[in-house]
Amino acid sequence: MNLLLPLLCLFLLCHSASSSAVHVVAARSRQRRRLPAWSQKVLAGGSSRALAQAVLYPVDALRTLAQTRDGRTLADVGAKALSRGCLTTSSFALAQGAIQFGIFAAWNDRVGPVVASALGAAGSCLVSVPQEVIKQRLVTGVYPSFRNAVATIYQTEGIPGFYSAWRPTVSRNVPFVITTFTTMDFMKRKLLHRHNNNHNNKKNKKKTHLTTAENLVIGMGSALVGGVVTQPIDVVKTRMMTQAASTAIPYTSALDCVVTIVKKEGFRKLYAGFGQRSVYMCGLWGITFAMNGYVNQKLAEQQQQQQKQQKQHRNNKP
Repeated sequence: MNLLLPLLCLFLLCHSASSSAVHVVAARSRQRRRLPAWSQKVLAGGSSRALAQAVLYPVDALRTLAQTRDGRTLADVGAKALSRGCLTTSSFALAQGAIQFGIFAAWNDRVGPVVASALGAAGSCLVSVPQEVIKQRLVTGVYPSFRNAVATIYQTEGIPGFYSAWRPTVSRNVPFVITTFTTMDFMKRKLLHRHNNNHNNKKNKKKTHLTTAENLVIGMGSALVGGVVTQPIDVVKTRMMTQAASTAIPYTSALDCVVTIVKKEGFRKLYAGFGQRSVYMCGLWGITFAMNGYVNQKLAEQQQQQQKQQKQHRNNKP
């Protein structure tokens, strides 16, 4: 069953890529130098997500510690836990962001932002689940290094070990990304609509992009809403992934984890680490959306400049 998720995600990713490939071939036949629109989203989404996660990695490490079953603190694992595996696991974020934004861009116009964001969240789990497993075990001190973590998990658990607790991870990621992306899409449309209505009579040029500051605020607000909705699922996911670091009786399932937490620790424990996660997620998605919008705008401007140069070149031909 643990292999079911990566297979489904891989199918979804391949389907999106194959459907986009038709447009890529057509675009190349018309214009060699032009970068396909969907590849802009992949490039911008991947780079912005990787940068944001690397910057905020220490905050996420603190969130993980706050959610552990035995209540581990920074004093227990050492200050190095705040950066252990930062660069290596953040490289997963490059692929995660590329898949997430790429699928969203490929499907948004066809099925709308709700379904497109759900597909993007599910597809990105192909890399986000292994990333979370490795990252959280590094932070809690289960393994001393990224290389040791990968080798040990593979030797003792096989490929399914990298997808342990994938059910609560998907259960968290899908509603969180749906909330975040749909809120972002809604707020973006509203801001652009208001701006164009206010300035349409004064300026002929219609605004199509938000500013970096506007994207930053939208990202932070959207992530905060998503965090409130999915925090209990995030706690369950962390407990399931890091229970190897605890001496307590292992949870048998995600449901058993929820029941045990409520009975022994109280309902409020399901919101453990909410402050740390809010800082992390608001910063992560704020930076991601801000950088994504900035990179997309720069790529669009570069393409427009190339089109103008090519047009001038054709007009200057005898």
